[in-house]
Amino acid sequence: MFYNEYDVIVVGAGHAGSEAAAAAANMGSKTLLITMNLQNIAQMSCNPAMGGIAKGQIVREIDALGGYSGIVTDKTAIQFKMLNKSKGPAMWSPRAQSDRMRFAEEWRNMLEQTQNLDFYQEMVSGLIIENNKIKGVKTSLGLHIYAKTVVLTNGTFLNGLIHIGDKQFGGGRAGEKAATGITADLVEIGFEAGRMKTGTPPRVDGRSLDYSKMTPQPGDEHPEKFSYSNITKPLTHQRDCHMTYTSEHVHDLLKEGFERSPMFNGRIKSIGPRYCPSIEDKINRFADKNRHQLFVEPEGWNTVEVYVNGFSTSLPEDVQFKALRAVEGFENVKFFRPGYAIEYDYFPPTQLKHTLETKLVDGLYFAGQINGTTGYEEAASQGLMAGLNASLKVQEKEAFILKRNEAYIGVLIDDLITKGTEEPYRMFTSRAEYRTLLRQDNADIRLTHKAYEIGLAKEDRMRRVEEKLNKTETLVKFFKETSVKPKDANPILEDIHSSTMKQPDKMYKLFSRPKITLDHMRQLPGVNDFIIDQNLDNEVLEQAEIKVKYAGYIQKEKNNADKLNRLEDIRIPNNFDYDKLKSLSYEAREKLKNIKPTTLSQASRISGVSPSDISVMLVYMGR
Repeated sequence: MFYNEYDVIVVGAGHAGSEAAAAAANMGSKTLLITMNLQNIAQMSCNPAMGGIAKGQIVREIDALGGYSGIVTDKTAIQFKMLNKSKGPAMWSPRAQSDRMRFAEEWRNMLEQTQNLDFYQEMVSGLIIENNKIKGVKTSLGLHIYAKTVVLTNGTFLNGLIHIGDKQFGGGRAGEKAATGITADLVEIGFEAGRMKTGTPPRVDGRSLDYSKMTPQPGDEHPEKFSYSNITKPLTHQRDCHMTYTSEHVHDLLKEGFERSPMFNGRIKSIGPRYCPSIEDKINRFADKNRHQLFVEPEGWNTVEVYVNGFSTSLPEDVQFKALRAVEGFENVKFFRPGYAIEYDYFPPTQLKHTLETKLVDGLYFAGQINGTTGYEEAASQGLMAGLNASLKVQEKEAFILKRNEAYIGVLIDDLITKGTEEPYRMFTSRAEYRTLLRQDNADIRLTHKAYEIGLAKEDRMRRVEEKLNKTETLVKFFKETSVKPKDANPILEDIHSSTMKQPDKMYKLFSRPKITLDHMRQLPGVNDFIIDQNLDNEVLEQAEIKVKYAGYIQKEKNNADKLNRLEDIRIPNNFDYDKLKSLSYEAREKLKNIKPTTLSQASRISGVSPSDISVMLVYMGR
């Protein structure tokens, strides 16, 4: 029925579990993916979309490392947008609206075609742990399945409790039962556990909506894609989303149900995501606002089911229905299913190493919402990192860790294990101090060679990156070496109200001017011919433009990152005795003993550890 022992067992097949299983199997490990329902692999439990602010960068990083999320998203997208295009490239964030059913189907297809990967449908009810080392898992049917490493990606299923008004019932999400047993096993051996909350809006029948009263939200005129591979293509046609608003009348109708709301009557005690609040929370917290945006998002190419983004709620279903019918365009709305809130167990992530392996149990890894994060993208990136590190551990190879200046994934994991989180953690560009380096356009340049070295990214990926780098350098060199005459440049400069040229100068200097774009440069003699002759695609052109126009900012950030890496290189021994350092503040000593940072750089980011505490450690370590 099973191997005698697997290299890696992945528990849960959401976004984290799917990426973990793919990564471990593609690294050559015998892998088993166990889930309660094989029909719901990579289910989009909440919104039918991937990417967004900072999240889009994460999906591109997953793809650059050899993960599947970008490819699946491209193959099943119904709309693509590059957000923040009016700002600098560090803020550009890709987002795709997905076909929910096709997304899950494509994920399953890709996993089934992955070598070294087995599947099993059952609930994991416990862990087999001996001498603080993982040995395998126990199932609800009493099976013991053994493994060298285990990755837990349980999502919202650990003791999940669903709330709709004054009704509550156990469940991992609507229509699926909760998972029990694992939390008790972990708490018994010393893990700290907590509770978190998330929510989802009602799904409605698109045939009952009046779109003429809403504002269309089309995709980009020239859509791009997520994956750097040539397996996928940009969309050639797209579906519109729409936008409408709540009103004071809608808010009054919602308030009628507040006394029956588990958010306000004390039934829900855990903390929900700060940056994705429920509609009742918005009304309560932002009482001065008389309306809130609602995005009306189709769930696929052919389905009539619609996701009401911005109307997440746990209010009674009759209140939800009455209030939503007062929204413009929703006067005749029919519900497919009401919104609800869900509470679930998580484990504060300060109990993890940078590899996402637990400090208490050797060979046990956590990824996704079990670590206190929210979002498909955050979960998927953790799954990939846990899966590949579990595989490397089995192979007795060096762990794979991304630094804060190397990837948003590095920022995410470092934030979690160094600072912890008491509310669902969501990634933002503002969390990354080196976001000019961590752009969505260069994730392959930053990461593919690293993944190729450990055997996750394949050779064709590496060749594509090398070609992109070479062609980018060729174009930048052309601009540096080619001169432009005033008579050719000045008409363009006059048109954009920029000072004109008095004498010939290098194209690179002209291109560096703030208002000059690549489209302007292509009007100059020889530029377009060079681009066509060298067969330069849009990725190369975009990369070259950013390299020229943001060279100073990029270099400054690289210098700052180099300073950080000097502290990153100073390792702290595992058995370091902080009690010896009497000059450390009491708070710093306690935090350092609890989190056990591996480098002086990580120690400096712990809340409560001051620069003077770091100086004390530097002196003690002879630096």
